[in-house]
Amino acid sequence: MLCTPLFWYTNMNALAATNRNFKLAARLLGLDSKLEKSLLIPFREIKVECTIPKDDGTLVSYVGFRVQHDNARGPMKGGIRYHPEVDPDEVNALAQLMTWKTAVANIPYGGAKGGIGCNPRELSVSEVERLTRVFTQKIHDLIGIHTDVPAPDMGTNPQTMAWILDEYSKFHGYSPAVVTGKPIDLGGSLGRDAATGRGVLFATEALLAEHGKSVAGQRFVIQGFGNVGSWAAQLIHEAGGKVVAVSDISGAIKEKNGIDIPALLKHVKEHRGVKGFGGANAIESNSILTEDCDILIPAALGGVINRDNANDIKAKFIIEAANHPTDPDADEILSKKGVVILPDIFANSGGVTVSYFEWVQNIQGFMWDEAKVNAELRKYIQQGFKDVKEMCKTHNCDLRMGAFTLGVNRVARATVLRGWEA
Repeated sequence: MLCTPLFWYTNMNALAATNRNFKLAARLLGLDSKLEKSLLIPFREIKVECTIPKDDGTLVSYVGFRVQHDNARGPMKGGIRYHPEVDPDEVNALAQLMTWKTAVANIPYGGAKGGIGCNPRELSVSEVERLTRVFTQKIHDLIGIHTDVPAPDMGTNPQTMAWILDEYSKFHGYSPAVVTGKPIDLGGSLGRDAATGRGVLFATEALLAEHGKSVAGQRFVIQGFGNVGSWAAQLIHEAGGKVVAVSDISGAIKEKNGIDIPALLKHVKEHRGVKGFGGANAIESNSILTEDCDILIPAALGGVINRDNANDIKAKFIIEAANHPTDPDADEILSKKGVVILPDIFANSGGVTVSYFEWVQNIQGFMWDEAKVNAELRKYIQQGFKDVKEMCKTHNCDLRMGAFTLGVNRVARATVLRGWEA
């Protein structure tokens, strides 16, 4: 029992917050109540038993899920996670969030999410491969290039996608576009690894330009130094921003004149964490969010900014690189303080946007160079910010509601145009 509360707290919050934001957006848009209800109901929920032989010959069974939320704007899209706590409610909330996120990014997808209730750390590589192949066998006729396109998530990676691609291709012929986030050698896109972090940089640039500022000279605090946080730090550093504090699971560090990010990246690679880095001072991990800075980037868990710490946050801008890092109570407090929050549904959409580019390249059978990938990503993020701001003006609302009204409105319009009837 002791290991689950934090996980559940953050994800139940994510579900409650997503539903709350959707309902507020539906009210602002004046959606028909029947249409509103139908937009929340998932298109399809899949549950399968995956039984595999372990390396010692014993049989073991795991439950796999795939929730396909909405396909009004195109094939459904979303990650597959391998985690002991994978559960239908959580997968449902994340699938719904993907529907709005792909619509905000204006890419022709709907939302989906999936997973297997297992602990990949307790399985050998060959056991994970067998499990992935059995899961693919069970759902291969329900996913597809123009139906539902999975991607990596918590506990999965490009190798997992390679196994799904191989197993799916046994039934349907070679189909690289059936998954994104693949290894480059199997049709993965250049620039995908850095995409979410790079999207965070482009989104930050767009927001700061609106306030007559640029990244250069601004002081940043980054909570979380995994793929997204480390890429964001590297790119912000290259753009002349000062990263003054960073934290990860190992600890937290601070240097008011700016951390040497290339040196920190080298240290993290060698020591698997920021702890012990010589070029900065150690600080308490839980103080990272309230450090003095211009821009705070939460890039780790959900629910970290809440009513207990919102009053102490000194940042003028918060860029939500993580999913749902700010709970609704904190939103209210920060808004009264005049803190500008760039919401997750827009700020971290760089990853799914470059996944879309990967899919496009696979369908065309023509791969892009990295400069083209990054230039197209910048274009999508800049246009997305303009579209969000337009909705803020129309509905006289903050950026979070601007993004939600934008996403929900696009899905609602597509649904009605396709001939929806109550």
